Amino acid sequence: MARNIAENLSRLGVPCTLISAIGDDRPGNRILAQATEAGIDTSHVLVVPGINTGAYMALLDENGILAFALDDTRVAAAIEPRYIYRNRRLFRDTAMVVLDTSLPRPALKTVFRLAKQYGVPICADPASVVLAPRLRPYLPDLLLIAPNVREAQVLCNFTIAEGNQDAALMASKGLVAQGVQIAVITMAEQGLCYATSTESGHVPAVRTEIADLTGAGDALTAAIIFALLNDIPISEAMRLGCSAASLTIACHQTVVPDLTLESLYNNLSV
Repeated sequence: MARNIAENLSRLGVPCTLISAIGDDRPGNRILAQATEAGIDTSHVLVVPGINTGAYMALLDENGILAFALDDTRVAAAIEPRYIYRNRRLFRDTAMVVLDTSLPRPALKTVFRLAKQYGVPICADPASVVLAPRLRPYLPDLLLIAPNVREAQVLCNFTIAEGNQDAALMASKGLVAQGVQIAVITMAEQGLCYATSTESGHVPAVRTEIADLTGAGDALTAAIIFALLNDIPISEAMRLGCSAASLTIACHQTVVPDLTLESLYNNLSV
């Protein structure tokens, strides 16, 4: 997920450095090549012999909707605190840290400690219902969190009925009450709900033909982060996020290869 976010940001012109781990295998080499082609700095990615590169397999129904998924992220265990600490210069010199919760807990703790030490804001994708609880201790340290409805339920400890915008809006406000500066809850075809300490609202999805839903949430998060980095107002940032998700859904690839800010705005005006 973090890799997808990095590629979206890179294609929007934001310099990105990836901290991750891959196996010394063909899938890992392909990931490195694709990330480098997209403009991502991959020089700090760990290559771990004797273990497979992380993999994700999704089964989609006839409408392109996710029916079942499984993953293998054992290689992430190689991302230890000492590896993060060796790369502390990256934290010192960056404008923002973006993470997903596939990081082991000790590495996650080190990331938050270094970001706080250097005064760098953190944006987080909970990644899954199983991994989302890892973020609970760090909610007051987050600039942005972008869970889907199921992940938000885990983080907020209450039920959000499918399509219930009022409940999703309440959950986003609840995350802000726990210390998050900007909380975004994605609701698939219902768009998103968001909240800050001063504003909140619902933004409808941008309608499009569905080719593949994979990567839509990552694109949404990346577009919002791009907007934050460029001082674009929050409400407009949310609309750009929905536009990015729409473009990705209409694409058979996980990241739209010709993504630009112009294409995001053009998609809003269709």
